[in-house]
Amino acid sequence: MQDMTNSRPVLYSFRRCPYAMRARGALLASGVLVELREIQLKHKPQSMLEASAKGTVPVLVCADGRVIDESLDVMHWALTQADPQNWLTAGDATDLIAENDGPLKHHLDRFKYSDRYPDCSADEHREAGLCILKRWNELIAQQGWLLGDRLSLADAALWPFVRQWRIADPQAFDADPDLESLRIWLNRLIEGPAFDRLMSRFDPWQPGDAPKLFPADAQSVPLDQPLFHLALEQDWLKAQASGFYSVSTRGLNLAQVGFIHLSWRDQVVDTFERFYADAGSIRLLEIDPLRLNSPLRADSIPTGLFFPHLYGPLPVSAVVDIHLDPYKV
Repeated sequence: MQDMTNSRPVLYSFRRCPYAMRARGALLASGVLVELREIQLKHKPQSMLEASAKGTVPVLVCADGRVIDESLDVMHWALTQADPQNWLTAGDATDLIAENDGPLKHHLDRFKYSDRYPDCSADEHREAGLCILKRWNELIAQQGWLLGDRLSLADAALWPFVRQWRIADPQAFDADPDLESLRIWLNRLIEGPAFDRLMSRFDPWQPGDAPKLFPADAQSVPLDQPLFHLALEQDWLKAQASGFYSVSTRGLNLAQVGFIHLSWRDQVVDTFERFYADAGSIRLLEIDPLRLNSPLRADSIPTGLFFPHLYGPLPVSAVVDIHLDPYKV
């Protein structure tokens, strides 16, 4: 479980870098809360260079001092903490990521930044890159996502680079009939609150600055206060048989939502009246956060209120009491 003390991972990042974007995406999905230090490429902080001499983002300095300075390794680290939507088990992403990080990135740089490569033909690299994108388009057209019928590590690792390709020539990208499925796929990933959270703006970090958390609209969950979850009776009975509860909220499971909705004590009645008043037999689970083994993070909702979320299955052993009446907690 993620440490909720003042010692938390530190992520050196650059907002527009596709490698940093995919690392932040995995951290966002995993429920891990980190201190984010936005860098300036021309004035990289000494503390980052001391942690990783290669001087490229992302660089994650874990709470135990371990340094992870490759974006895919950051993704794997985050998803090892929690993988609530099962990105890692959705298929083997190895070949697609290698094609992206190798040939596609090579052609993208020489197409998008042609002034940096005066001896290269931008048109030739554009055509070579398009051949790769069209193959990906065919995969998505056949199955919905790159590796099947659901989001995987491959989708999460590749979309920032496809977005960069589009930025280089949006009119051509949007008009190409051979990229229709790829466009729909990209839009699914960048149109929504997760992308907005991923791309939050941070001022460049300076030594001595107060810590800034990522996601910017999240905060730690205190471990000395009980948490609560409203469960349908039949869902709770199933959990008792398996040892784990994986319902996010009424009618939706953990894999669909990405976390389990929880409440603090003063939020229980409002949650019950809004979502469960007509649901029949309800059990209000009282949870000891110290017994949880997946990341906890309090995320804000559109009204600005924070609600605690559990980014993994709820162990039955973490439920310390069961209440029949949410008005009497």
